[in-house]
Amino acid sequence: MRIGTPLSPSAIKVMLLGSGELGKEVVIALQRLGVETIAVDRYANAPGQQVAHRAHVIDMTDAKALRALVEKERPHLIVPEIEAIATDELLRIEADGLATVIPTARAAHITMNRERIRRLAAEELKLPTSPYAFCSSLEELQAATTRIGFPCFVKPVMSSSGKGQSKLKSADDVGKAWDKALTAGRVKEARVIVEGEIKFDFEITQLTVRAVDGSHFCEPVGHVQIDGDYVESWQPQAMTPAALEKARDMAGKITAALGGHGIFGVELFVKGDDVWFSEVSPRPHDTGLVTLVSQYQSEFALHARAILGLPVSTELKSPGASAVIYGGMDANGIAFDGIDEALRVPQSELRLFGKPESYVKRRMGVALARGDDTNEARGRAKTAAAFVKPVKT
Repeated sequence: MRIGTPLSPSAIKVMLLGSGELGKEVVIALQRLGVETIAVDRYANAPGQQVAHRAHVIDMTDAKALRALVEKERPHLIVPEIEAIATDELLRIEADGLATVIPTARAAHITMNRERIRRLAAEELKLPTSPYAFCSSLEELQAATTRIGFPCFVKPVMSSSGKGQSKLKSADDVGKAWDKALTAGRVKEARVIVEGEIKFDFEITQLTVRAVDGSHFCEPVGHVQIDGDYVESWQPQAMTPAALEKARDMAGKITAALGGHGIFGVELFVKGDDVWFSEVSPRPHDTGLVTLVSQYQSEFALHARAILGLPVSTELKSPGASAVIYGGMDANGIAFDGIDEALRVPQSELRLFGKPESYVKRRMGVALARGDDTNEARGRAKTAAAFVKPVKT
């Protein structure tokens, strides 16, 4: 790989579709390697746009707008950071030779839709999953929940980060879950997945890097989710050798089926030696923010290196943890108190994302910490996060 100079004819140009906090870290990692970056999002001044060479605001689900921007910028690589993208157009863009989509346009197309990825994992690759059904009407959902049983979960087939998801405890919850899924999915579609509950001990993200020399696995990342949103993560997650072998086998199979180069976040449920596939993202994963302190090469550095065809290392540096900092209010241009106190916590760091608009449950930052073990790191990260107080200006 020959890398040129940004803003010159020799530049390698990478366009990010979606420029949130994960995209911001990818931009930084790429720029450290001399890459020219273009950050695209649906709103102005997104975190990644604040550090990229150029920024554009478009509706990324608008196929014509997406193609026009690609034809204007002519990036070498397109890196999707979110699911809400016109992936049918990405397939055409890649087929027409306009750009290479990371990891592939097909992978972005499949993983954007929970139905496509579940059928690939469970029906083609025969990976163990929770019982599931797909529904296109309230009546179908009522029948499916009765068949699968309660408790169960309902999610739009096209959404992410817990949006539109519900946990159903009885038949009384079905109608509300259907309405929530229809109104909160990122892409409006009358199609949901209902999943039976698995009684797992913990869930992990098996970060998997597909590089030019093969697949590499990071140490497993443990995490806590509430209503589908990650609130805390740590690395490494202790698990049995048998479970770790199964987790990496599943991660290897699903990422090989998707193809291409880059990092994948493979979410799995674990109980003893048993492992079930949950979901996969063909990009850096929010729970992987912990790798900014726990690995020599963070998931963002790994993604940048892998997509450029450069060597990668998943070596662990130290046990680490992350804890989310929420906005706590609906307001524009908020400020933060308590930064001094947070950074006095031993071996702690902060990442404040710079999102221009805050919501009560919007992730506005993350506290990171190292420790002698994950328990110490988790305690430090949560303590540091608790010191940070969002305030109106």
